[in-house]
Amino acid sequence: MGILLGMVVVLGCLLGGFVAMGGHLDVLVQPFEYVIICGSSLGTFLVANPPKVIKDCGKAIGEAFKNAVPKQKDYLEILGLLHQLMREMRSKSRSEVEAHIDAPAESTIFQAYPSILKDKQKLNFICDYVRLIIVGSARSHEIEALMEEEIETITHDAMKPKHALQDVSDGLPALGIVAAVLGVIKAMGALDQSPEILGGLIAAALVGTFAGVFFSYGVVGPIASKIKSVREKKCRVYITIKSTLIAYMNGAMPQVAIEYGRKTVSAYDRPTIDQVEAETLGGGAAA
Repeated sequence: MGILLGMVVVLGCLLGGFVAMGGHLDVLVQPFEYVIICGSSLGTFLVANPPKVIKDCGKAIGEAFKNAVPKQKDYLEILGLLHQLMREMRSKSRSEVEAHIDAPAESTIFQAYPSILKDKQKLNFICDYVRLIIVGSARSHEIEALMEEEIETITHDAMKPKHALQDVSDGLPALGIVAAVLGVIKAMGALDQSPEILGGLIAAALVGTFAGVFFSYGVVGPIASKIKSVREKKCRVYITIKSTLIAYMNGAMPQVAIEYGRKTVSAYDRPTIDQVEAETLGGGAAA
């Protein structure tokens, strides 16, 4: 919604200002200039990125338009699940805890948090480190270092669509110049025409420069920035998981450990202590 509203404001001000200056909108209708610029940009995008990144770009753009960032309820579910797992680790045998993390889809604990079950990357992150904790041979600083390495990798992969679109944005002004040069070449072939026709051809060529700069700084660049913002917030969830489990490994009680995790959440989305207590006592969606 925010992106659409922003685009409306940008186009309204740009086209409205152009008309107010006495410009004619039909001058901007140069479909072949747009075909050259947008088609070339799409081609360079396909050349520069592997299929997985291209596919993830579509997903990332959808997340940006929906502003699909973790909400307060998502953090509550994470903290609630971790609390349940830490209680199991304190009170149950290793084999009983392993039964939950080896088959989370069949676990009554995980079934209470269906949104986490659907997120395979997040689910695997939690299960992998709970498994390392119950093995008992690794020390907390070793687990923490390993978590930080994996979070860095997850963040790097999550940012690939942003970098891919930013590269497209950076190249659009130059492609606009290419389209303008082609338009000028066409205009040079019509020097024997009347000034009205020649002026129209030159104006059409300059639309290419306008379009390249506009698409770069008015469309693709802002969307890339929005993707970065959304993906960074999605990756923050892993910091919450890390802080909670490391606090538990260092001897904190489950209720205290989740407070460590709660403090890593942005103040805009951070649940209150009472909300966290209600979630942990309630036991998730299945309670």
